[in-house]
Amino acid sequence: MKLQVPFLQLPLSFDAAALAAEIEQLGESAWRPHPQGFAGNSAVPLIAVGGDPGDDAVRGPMRPTPHLARLPYLRQVLASFGATLGRSRLMRLSGQAEVTPHVDIDYYWREHIRVHVPIVTQPEVRFHCGDSDLHMAAGECWIFDTWRRHKVVNSDTRARIHLVADTVGGPGFWPLVSAGRVPGLDQPGWRARHVAPDGGPAELRYESVNLPAVMTPWEVREHLIFVLEDARDHPQLDVLHFHIADFCRRWRALWACYGEDRAGWPEYRAEVDRFRVELRNLAPNIFLHNGIGAQLAIQHLVCDVAVIDESRTNLADERSGRAGAAM
Repeated sequence: MKLQVPFLQLPLSFDAAALAAEIEQLGESAWRPHPQGFAGNSAVPLIAVGGDPGDDAVRGPMRPTPHLARLPYLRQVLASFGATLGRSRLMRLSGQAEVTPHVDIDYYWREHIRVHVPIVTQPEVRFHCGDSDLHMAAGECWIFDTWRRHKVVNSDTRARIHLVADTVGGPGFWPLVSAGRVPGLDQPGWRARHVAPDGGPAELRYESVNLPAVMTPWEVREHLIFVLEDARDHPQLDVLHFHIADFCRRWRALWACYGEDRAGWPEYRAEVDRFRVELRNLAPNIFLHNGIGAQLAIQHLVCDVAVIDESRTNLADERSGRAGAAM
């Protein structure tokens, strides 16, 4: 999700040593390589589609995996967010490894915030976001602007482990965001509330709906305006505005006729295909302020998901917005 600042520390803190001890008892067999094979990156799935730790998809009903059932304090940590939870994992970055520069442009992260809780870390682990960088200390709780280019560098020889939870928020979450601390900004009296292990039950809410069968014309328009407002000046920008407005009108007409009815899906798909061709001819050199091509952003936010394609994988290209491309 795009934020007003690169980093925001939420007013929560946790017992990192207790979390690390819980994780240790899972054993090495719980760790899986990154789904796209990035070296030095591995994860333990905690919340996944259908509760299947072997499913890395970001679309579908999210449920707890058997690993999460063995981690009572970590469940308590997740509950303290006061949020509806999406895909969540323990993410390990080996020593002398990095998460390469990228932007989270997949549709799933347009409205999802990534919450980081460092569990095992060292001062040499640096998180870069836009023009800012910092070290997230063990037991802290952070969110960051995933729409800016970001990377993580672990220059230590030891591994780093973070809890990384995706969420669209919730009634208890947004007050935490409002009370967050901006690094470098003087906020007298700011302090984080410590959440200690209590051994009690933790009630968690999981997302069940995260992808429309057919995107409403209002959502289509919102995503496209979002891209246009972030575009750098370009001689063809007015022409792109025209074609986007035309696509929105056509989509609204189809929606008025069919709504989500499957009978209309072939026409919806044909309209998306026509729009893709227009974008290829028009927008290859129009870029956003984060360095991502407007064509690529529109493809991920609208074209790939505007009407469901049951033949496509539900995996996200987690580093699709890499440097120079037209967490």
